[in-house]
Amino acid sequence: MDMFPALKQAAEAYLKEGPRLLMANGALSEIAAQLQVRCSGHTRLLMADMMELAELYRDVSGHQNLRVRLEKITTDSCRKFHVDCVDLRLLRTYVGPGVQWTGDEGRTVQEAPTGAVVFLKGKHFPGWDDAEKILHRSPPLSKRPVAERVRLLLTIDEANACADAPFDMVA
Repeated sequence: MDMFPALKQAAEAYLKEGPRLLMANGALSEIAAQLQVRCSGHTRLLMADMMELAELYRDVSGHQNLRVRLEKITTDSCRKFHVDCVDLRLLRTYVGPGVQWTGDEGRTVQEAPTGAVVFLKGKHFPGWDDAEKILHRSPPLSKRPVAERVRLLLTIDEANACADAPFDMVA
């Protein structure tokens, strides 16, 4: 699921004209209807990609009702390494640096390339084992050149993900 030039252009157009946060919930048909009314001609390809990834997430996770979130990020949000209170999460950074992860409490940090589709197991994943966890975080933007301090991040979860869940952050 590589990002081709037209998809990159659609993501850049969304950064210029789209809202800071776009959320849609429900079955795939409901999400498609919600996104359709919120996207312009320049961003339709981005919305089509989001729907393709929502379908992939549904097929992999088995969840029929999803939460799709597209967010412009310009701060050091979610900067501590953590594990989410979900079973499975899909992330794709359309613009900017990808999600960072570590398997050794932050001594070694890896970063997903822009456009990579990342699945992360959360604490509610069947058979999840705290001893073998992979921690992740948003990449710190404040340490990057000013022109690189923006991300366009897609997050797909089960519709009720993180409802009333405390975040377990690790320094």
